[in-house]
Amino acid sequence: MGTFFQKFNETVGKWGENRVVRSLNITSQVFWNLILLFVILIIMAVLFVGGAGAGYFLSLVEEEEAHGSDEMREEIYNFEEISEVYFANDEYLGELRTDLERREIPLEDVSDEVIDAVLATEDEYFFEHDGIVPKALFRATYQEFSSTGDQTGGSTLTQQLVKNQLLSNEVSFERKANEIVLAMRLENYMDKDEILEAYLNIVPFGRNASGENIAGIQAAAEGVFGVEVHELNIPQAAFLAGIPQSPFSHTPFYNNGEIKSEEEMQSGLNRMRTVLNRMKDNNVIDEEEHEEALAYDIRDSLTEAAPSAYEEYPYITYAAEREARNIIRDKMLEEDGIDLGELEGEELQETTLTYTQDAQTFLRQQGLKVRTTIDKNIYDAMQDAISDDSMFGPDKTIWDEENQEEHVYQEEVGASLIDNATGKVLGFVGGRDFERQQMNHASDSNRDVGSTSKPVISYAPAIERGAVHANSIVPDIPYYPEGSDQEITNFDNQHRGLITVRESLQESRNTPAVRSMMRLDLPEARQDMLNMGIWLEESRPYESDAIGSFGATPEALTSAYSTFANEGTHRDAYMIESIETRDGDTIYEHEPETNEVFSPQTSYVMTDMLRDVLQPGGTAAGMPGYLNHSSDWAGKTGTTGDYTDLWFVGYNPNVSLGVWLGYDSSQLGVDHGVNGWSQSQRTQRIWAEIINHASEVEYEQIITDETFTQPEGVVSQSICGLTDTLPSNRCSEAGFVHTDLMINEHIPTTTDDSLEDASYVTIGGTTYRALSETPAEFTQTGILLDDDEFDVDNINEYLPESITDNIVPDREAPTNGYAPGAVTGTSQSGSTLTWNQHPDNDIVGYRIYTESGVQVDSIIDSAETSYNVSAGQSHYVTAVDTLGRESASSSITDTPSEDDEDAGENEGESSSPETETPEETENDTGGSDGGSPGATEPGDGEGSNGASNGGSNGQETEEPQETPSEDPPAEEDPPPEEEPAEEEPVEEEPVEEEPAEEEPAEEEPVEEEPAEEGSGEENGED
Repeated sequence: MGTFFQKFNETVGKWGENRVVRSLNITSQVFWNLILLFVILIIMAVLFVGGAGAGYFLSLVEEEEAHGSDEMREEIYNFEEISEVYFANDEYLGELRTDLERREIPLEDVSDEVIDAVLATEDEYFFEHDGIVPKALFRATYQEFSSTGDQTGGSTLTQQLVKNQLLSNEVSFERKANEIVLAMRLENYMDKDEILEAYLNIVPFGRNASGENIAGIQAAAEGVFGVEVHELNIPQAAFLAGIPQSPFSHTPFYNNGEIKSEEEMQSGLNRMRTVLNRMKDNNVIDEEEHEEALAYDIRDSLTEAAPSAYEEYPYITYAAEREARNIIRDKMLEEDGIDLGELEGEELQETTLTYTQDAQTFLRQQGLKVRTTIDKNIYDAMQDAISDDSMFGPDKTIWDEENQEEHVYQEEVGASLIDNATGKVLGFVGGRDFERQQMNHASDSNRDVGSTSKPVISYAPAIERGAVHANSIVPDIPYYPEGSDQEITNFDNQHRGLITVRESLQESRNTPAVRSMMRLDLPEARQDMLNMGIWLEESRPYESDAIGSFGATPEALTSAYSTFANEGTHRDAYMIESIETRDGDTIYEHEPETNEVFSPQTSYVMTDMLRDVLQPGGTAAGMPGYLNHSSDWAGKTGTTGDYTDLWFVGYNPNVSLGVWLGYDSSQLGVDHGVNGWSQSQRTQRIWAEIINHASEVEYEQIITDETFTQPEGVVSQSICGLTDTLPSNRCSEAGFVHTDLMINEHIPTTTDDSLEDASYVTIGGTTYRALSETPAEFTQTGILLDDDEFDVDNINEYLPESITDNIVPDREAPTNGYAPGAVTGTSQSGSTLTWNQHPDNDIVGYRIYTESGVQVDSIIDSAETSYNVSAGQSHYVTAVDTLGRESASSSITDTPSEDDEDAGENEGESSSPETETPEETENDTGGSDGGSPGATEPGDGEGSNGASNGGSNGQETEEPQETPSEDPPAEEDPPPEEEPAEEEPVEEEPVEEEPAEEEPAEEEPVEEEPAEEGSGEENGED
């Protein structure tokens, strides 16, 4: 082998010595050196450009923050997702509003067809590259610098994911450089399936059939085709896979949800064909599948807009969104250590607004699950219950002078049904028609509560503190608030006098409620209200608040009443049970907030009294007749002036339900007589309809056979209701002893000693305290009452008829300063002696004498004008005044004949024949002082119970007499005898007999506030 190479070298050497070869060699060396030099220059240029490019690239990414694995994962998965609302028991209700609808779905639930379509069109080398495809990047870079019109793009799925979640959509080299670096880093932190799953949940897909922006393949499948993502067929998958390239160009819907025209849909269809072609080229579908997919009618398979939760259940959805937002806002404030109570003015407003907006954004973007307490069956039943328009009054209009336009108002209703044991809002009625009025009348409408205030602000606080008891007598007599000349009236403009708290509550009398509240330390009453969830300003309560001049929502008022059902413990009403993240973490769960407001004893006494409201004599006596079940219900009616607000709140051991009826304008009142029903009847009927419907779908949750149980510490006890002491004989004789439920610790230990025996006289039907000079034969013994204690001129006017006979007002009998004149008009028919009533105002009675001067008898009360005497004798009559002065004798009657006697016997034995009081009479001293004889003190309007102090023989109420002058009038001839007017009774119907115009429940419901009686001047007039 060595010999061979030696010979070869020698041969070459000989060639090299040749002249031609030698010249070629020189030339080639020069040429080779030039080539070598050129290559070196090119390499140097490339290295320079590469270095410069690398330096430029590094300069672009040097400020990009280094992302760790956990941080990058967190940001990748931090995408907007729609939040959902649920009924109770995890029953799906709907979606909350969001700017972008998205539903997360795991990759395992995505069909292969979708994955193949996406990869074929967006990143065919996805499972091969490490985040970037250099060839594609160079191509894209060349197209960018060469400004060619056809730019194919160079982003992989990983790069698109980075751009959407970690970077902005800014078009710049810096953003592209950061995208490349982060994409390569992400490939190290996440595997391919994780990246693909994230991409499919993030990428935008245009709009759905409702015109809403959507992102993520699941929202696209549901929103475009109305199917789950795993149900998509090949052409549908290809159509959706093509949308992300240009979402709003390729989407098939306009922003109002309407389907685009065929011409405008061509962009999306062309893109679908491109996707199908690539799927075929990549061999994920065959020729037959390709042809079938191209022939598929995409337009025909598009879904229709599904009704949203805001359309199907607007009141619930908006309420849930608001409540959830406020809960999240409060948590954000707490986490940041901010107490709104310490802020004021602009700072308070700005802070509240900022955190509210942040909470709203969080709620709309974080895919939360908001679980409510609302029972779907109960809620639906409550809406059905108010669907009968015949229960409601007409639309009314108000002219807006400022804007020169007419506003039409619909009669509205608001109702809230609360579970007593937990405070859960089981259902509510927000209104009759959300499209007409978006106000949620159950939770947002703050209206004056009328007489429903009486249990919560007057009687319960007063009973709790022993200020009143169920059997206390709190007078229903005229009452004027301090510093006001505006009387607080009752709905019937009458007064019932000395009645018990139980009676006052049953009949909804106003003045006893005010008087009861004014026995309290008013700040304590306010605190009780706050503890029951009803807000009152620090300066309140006012006297008018006792009868409902403050406002509350049906939810708040119903929650307050549930306190009685919960043995005095108030549990805040709530609607949001919990809030969870999309990962299943609970960020909020309701924790019961309770306040011990009243004792179980107070609550039971209140419940027992409120039962009576639904019984005969109560303002809701017709309610049981409306119900299709039996349960232990207690409740209270409420009405405000001019019938602008009507209420009924009732509860049993399970639930509490409050209903409000009215118009959204306080200028409009609810009409009487709609379809034959009064305002209160319609309110109660609506309440009953709601309970009936709710109990039909969830009977055991609403109705129970259990009754409220009387707790230890409550006993039946008799007291002197006038003084809240143990009864004395005098109190019993006066009729003021009442037996009722009482709390042990408040049972009095002292016996009444405030009542005194007193002698009284009766003048013209009115009782007076007798003078020391008044002859005993004309006096009677009774119980003395001090008018000053009741702040009225004549308490007897307000006493029940059953106890007026022996009640003596603290008022001395009058005296006119002169002796009475002779009695006129004396006549005798048979055994009946009659005379004219004496005109003086201080006559206490008459003495009957025989002609020979023998006294036959004394007649008490100047209003009595007849007497049965012995026939066959003549008689005369004298009058006696309060000082014991006796008039001259009247004329002596003629001795009656036997015929007269027979006639007298045939006329009967009546000792009180009808006579008329003369307007002018003659007497020995010059006659009357000018006043009407036997006039009574004024009552409180017609029909006032006991207005004439035990009866005035039917006289009409007249103005009080004035004190006579010292000079008596001249004598006048007596007028002809007439039948006295006082014997023609005024047709009156005492209020206590009919506290509410009720008819048998099965025929006609009770009229709580008859329109013809007037509505009074204050709230609470039922």
